[in-house]
Amino acid sequence: MTMPARPRTARFTPVPTTGRRIFAIGTAAVAVAALAFAVALLAFFVGNGQNPEVIAQLAGHFGVAAVLLAALLAVANAAGATRRWFLGGITALTSAVLAALLSTILTVSAGGPLNGNAFVFVVGSLVSVNLVFIITATLGQMLLAPRVLDGVLRYAPPAPARRLALVRIPASNLAEGELTHLERAPVDEALADRQWDNYCAALIAEGWDTLEVDAAPDLADSVFVEDAVVLFGDLAVLTRPGAESRRGEIAGVEATIEAIPGLSVRRIAEPGTLDGGDVLKVDDTVYVGASSRTNAEGIRQLRAILAPHGYRVIGVPVRGALHLKSAATALPDGSVIGDPELVDPAMFGEFLAVPERAGVAVVHLSDDTLLMSASAPKTAELVSGLGYRVVTVDISEFEKLEGCVTCLSVRVR
Repeated sequence: MTMPARPRTARFTPVPTTGRRIFAIGTAAVAVAALAFAVALLAFFVGNGQNPEVIAQLAGHFGVAAVLLAALLAVANAAGATRRWFLGGITALTSAVLAALLSTILTVSAGGPLNGNAFVFVVGSLVSVNLVFIITATLGQMLLAPRVLDGVLRYAPPAPARRLALVRIPASNLAEGELTHLERAPVDEALADRQWDNYCAALIAEGWDTLEVDAAPDLADSVFVEDAVVLFGDLAVLTRPGAESRRGEIAGVEATIEAIPGLSVRRIAEPGTLDGGDVLKVDDTVYVGASSRTNAEGIRQLRAILAPHGYRVIGVPVRGALHLKSAATALPDGSVIGDPELVDPAMFGEFLAVPERAGVAVVHLSDDTLLMSASAPKTAELVSGLGYRVVTVDISEFEKLEGCVTCLSVRVR
């Protein structure tokens, strides 16, 4: 079986500051000048039988020419010479000729006053001593400078490795949470608090730092923080929950997300609805559940947001489950596990049916470690047999509210 490609990470071009623009302009000019200097010296070194004395004789001359060329090209770059190849060629040719002439004049005048013969030598040097320097500078400005300039302006340092999990403490009215497919059962809120603490402790034990979104005591479902935001690399998409009672959860999550360095934020807008629990990422494919909480407009908006970043969005009908990830999730190898009674296996590439409904949800803690519900021991055994280390947590009180292990956190990597 061919292993799936590694997930794509959305990257965003930083907005260039004035300082960065100046640095880019100067770097491009220096790169071209340094190239012309090096190639001119190398050409004479090789052409004179690799005689090292040639380098000593001409280094000063071409060094002065390179400095003058860099200064002239910096001015040209600031004026936009790199925008078109022909502008780069014209300005580079002019700058290189002028720099070569000035350097040659300085070299000749050091040996005595300029006379007619010296003047003829200076002019003739453009097609002799300085020819390689001029040609290299012209080609360098046309081909190298735009790439250097663009590279400096677009450069974004790699984001520091982070393993951050957003969580939100259960609301005081947790037992009043929305229900769609389950009959309401008594919720032990004290036990739910302990289970939430243990869930967070499991994340911390596996090397994740937890970041608490501000509590929302009156928003019963706010503990299910996954539904409020979906992460795609450094792109955060704030959702618009399908249940109107949950839309107040977004403000607190938004404030937390915007405080995390390096994240770019987009939003699902009315009339679209999207719950994060309906979004399943498998490499660069994003499956989105068409459920009672996520509508067609929400899927369309997410597709439009993600398309420029290389993701393919596929809508998946969900039957008998609150969210897509209440029916199926994915293992780190890209294969999907789930309940075929809740979702059509044909929608996915590799699909493995699990023996327990509570076992459809897994959280990736690392490439070889998964977090699962303690109420699915057979599924945990099955997944362990596939070479994964399984960490289990008891979330029975949240399962009474149609929650699962994925619902209780959002991983920022």
